[in-house]
Amino acid sequence: MNGYFGENGELLFEVDLIAINQERVSVEVLLDTGFTTGWLGINLQDAEALGWSMIAAQIEMKTASGNDFFSLYEGQIRIDEQIFNVPVHVGVNFSEILLGCQWLEMMTLVVNKSQNLLTLTLLE
Repeated sequence: MNGYFGENGELLFEVDLIAINQERVSVEVLLDTGFTTGWLGINLQDAEALGWSMIAAQIEMKTASGNDFFSLYEGQIRIDEQIFNVPVHVGVNFSEILLGCQWLEMMTLVVNKSQNLLTLTLLE
């Protein structure tokens, strides 16, 4: 999957979130290298709009701004034509949708900013 760099050098990708009714919503996501223990982070109102189900409430997690509480939801995401069911960290303070570093357990990240190259590729 090809990505692109944001105005401040952010690592951005476009993915589809899949609602409970199978509707696909294309969104821009930020690969957050500090989000080391998760797959996807999203705002509560977005998770509810997608109809995703909560699987655990009020999980404490360390963030860049200190400890915070998140609920875990079960979500579906389509990346490069493949659909994944993943646990989703849901909170009220997400200003953007985050891809966590757990994806790097199964994907290779290639970044070469001088050549404007940014890709995530599934490991074989």
